[in-house]
Formats: sequence, C-alpha cells, structure tokens
Amino acid sequence: MFRALLSRLNPFRGLSNPREVWAWGMYDLANQSFTLIIITLLFPVYFREVISPDPRRAEALWSALGSGSLLLVVAVSPFLGAIADGRGWKKRLLILTGVLAAALTAGLAATGPGTVLLAAALFFCANVLYQLGENFLASFLPEVATPRNIGRVSATGWAMGYAGALVLLVISAGAIALFGLDKTRWSALFLFAGVWFALGMVPAILILRERPPPADPGPLSDLLGLAVRRVRDTLAHARHFAHLARFLTAFFVYGFGVQTIIYFAGIIANDFGFTEVKLVLFALQLTVTAGVASVVTAMIQDRVGARTMVLISLGVWIATAAGMLALTAAPDPPEWLFWLVGNGVGFGLGGIGTSSRSLVGRFTPVQKSAEFFGLWGMTYKLAGVVGVLAFGQMKAWLGDAPAMIALTAFFVAGLVLTLRVDETAGVRAARRAERDAARPRGRPE
Repeated sequence: MFRALLSRLNPFRGLSNPREVWAWGMYDLANQSFTLIIITLLFPVYFREVISPDPRRAEALWSALGSGSLLLVVAVSPFLGAIADGRGWKKRLLILTGVLAAALTAGLAATGPGTVLLAAALFFCANVLYQLGENFLASFLPEVATPRNIGRVSATGWAMGYAGALVLLVISAGAIALFGLDKTRWSALFLFAGVWFALGMVPAILILRERPPPADPGPLSDLLGLAVRRVRDTLAHARHFAHLARFLTAFFVYGFGVQTIIYFAGIIANDFGFTEVKLVLFALQLTVTAGVASVVTAMIQDRVGARTMVLISLGVWIATAAGMLALTAAPDPPEWLFWLVGNGVGFGLGGIGTSSRSLVGRFTPVQKSAEFFGLWGMTYKLAGVVGVLAFGQMKAWLGDAPAMIALTAFFVAGLVLTLRVDETAGVRAARRAERDAARPRGRPE
C-alpha cells in the first residue's frame, strides 16, 4: 500500500519521457538560487543596507538596474528566439546563459560596503543572462510535453523550482542562525547561490534534447536576416493568433505587479521589520504556499483550463495587494497580519506562473516554440521594465502608499483584460498552424 501511495505521488508517473521532464524541471530548481537569494530576498536588502551609503537612492538604483537589465533582454529576446529555432541552438544557448549567470552570481560574493559600481555591473549582467535562460527553458516546454499534459508538465517544473527554493531557504536560515550571519556577512550566501545554480543545471546538460531545425537556414552570416524575417513573419500573421496576442497584452499588464513583487518582496518585508532569520522564515512561508499553489494547479489545470487558473490567481493577487496597501496605511498593524498577507503572495506566485506559461504553451505551434516563448519572455521582461521602475521610483520618492495603490491597479487591469481571452479558440489556431506547417509545399489545400 505504501509503495502504491508513493507511486501515485510520483509527479512523473505515466509520462512517456520522465527523464527529460525531470531534467527540464531540475533547471527550474537550479535557477531558484538566483531568483530567490539574488533577485527577491537577500541581495536587494544587502544592496540597500550594506553596499550603498544612501538607502533611498539605493532603492531607486535597484529599480533602475532591474528595469534596465530587463529592457536589454526585451531588445534581444525575439532575435535570439528565432535564431535558436532556426539553427537548433536552444540547448546550447540555455546552457551558455546558465553557466555565465552562475559564475557572475558567485562573483557577487566579492561585493561589500562602497562597491556600488561592482555590485551593479555584476547584478545587471547576471540578470540579463538569467532572464534569457528562462526564455530558452520555457521554449522546451512544447518539446518535453504533449498538448494533453502540457499543464501538468509546466506545473511540475514550477513545483520542482519551489521545492528547490524550500531547500535553499532552510540552508540559508540554518547558516544565518548557526554562524550568526548578519546582513554584512551575507556575501557567503551569494557564492553558495552560484554553486547551486551551476550544479543544478547538470541534468539538463546531460539529458535534454531538442528537435532538429526544420530546414537549413543558411550560413552563420545570415543569422540576423533570419531573425528579422521570422519576427516579421510572426507579426504579419498575428491575426491567426489573436487570442495569444490578447493574452500577452493582459500578461503584460498584470506582469507589472508580479515583477514588482519579485524584485521588492525582500525590501517590503524588511520595511515591516523582518531581518536576518525572520526575513528568511517569511520567505520560507511564502515558498511553501507557492509550492502548494503549484501542486494544486498541476492537479486541476488541465481539467478546468489555464485561463481559469490565471483568473483565480489574479483574484488572489488583487486581495493580497489590497491587504498590503491596508497594512501600509495602518498606523501600527500587528505583525501576524503581514504573515497572513504573505500567504497571498505565495499562492499568487505559485498559481500565476505555471498557468500563464501553460496558456502560452497551449497557444503556441510547436515549430514556433522558441520564437513565441521568446515573445512571451519579452512581454514579461517589458512588464518588469515598466512595473519595477514605476514602483521603485514611486516608493523611493513618493512613499509606500502611492506605490501600493499602483500595484493593486496592475492586477485589477490584468484581470479585466484576461476576460477577453478565449482559450479554446487560441488552441485551435495553434493546431491549425501546426497542420499548415506539416503540409508539403506545393500541395493544394
């Protein structure tokens, strides 16, 4: 009976390619060290409180670094995506960006008081590489999944990422408590984050395979022309993917809020008095709820639809952002209320991430996977450019309350726009494009 129970809990049970799905999910687990320790939790506080001599200016600079690096990713993503599809370079670009990002992450251990320029340069470059790698990782989803289990596979990868985050947080909390690491000594954890990232991507290096490109695109010197032609072709035929375009518009708007939380969660928690171990424990709670949300999404998403899960997640986000606004406006709110609101952040992150990625996967023809996921990544990063910069500058110069009002509005507008998306019609358009691509040239329709 126990063995049967374990079999039922196995997330890879019934898959035709469990090793490939596991290797793909391990990359999600690996790069959690950058997402969690560097972007969200420890490094933003370290940058504001230790590296910079002026906390308010540090917040403004942090938002500029985040939005600026994302803007660069926005500029190159569609071209790199088209090149990856045309040349069959998705795997090599995934590994190259990951290895370099891991090395730069470890390099953040060399930062300290007064090293503002060094820290800014290392973080900027590492974030560009990490974000590009996320695009290439997402583009493997249609290859490791089928149209019938894409929601389950997407959520499994997301859940593996949160499982890795849990382990990271336990190790971080243990190290801080055991060695008495106050924020001035967190640099050792940045080195650990880089090593974790590098080791975790080994299964992807060894196991992941990608489909060969459909045709020889020509010499390397013609790659830029290839990218321009493919992007131009995507835009010219956008009317065939109207619901993908509608969803990416909605995703762009609510992505303002999601990206803001990712870049400012640690700073916001620190503003509420969470420091050292308590800050890590708060992130641990957030990660547990995010993991639960990912598991629940994996169990029901293919039955109820990815669009429905996006709408549910946005409802959670709206309630959470409104709760944070209320806490900011209250004169002396009890600490337990912020712990409660943190659960909303976790459920929102766990649900919105996998359901959004799954919906893009449902709307994507397999022959355009890297290209369309490049557009998805570009949209998400562009949302970060706008959202992170707007929130950070408002918080630094106008105060917390106006920034929280804007955060709530991002999610409300995103929900309204998502209501215009028809999931069934979007899937039909993608399958029709796949049939057209498979039809030999010259054959009459």
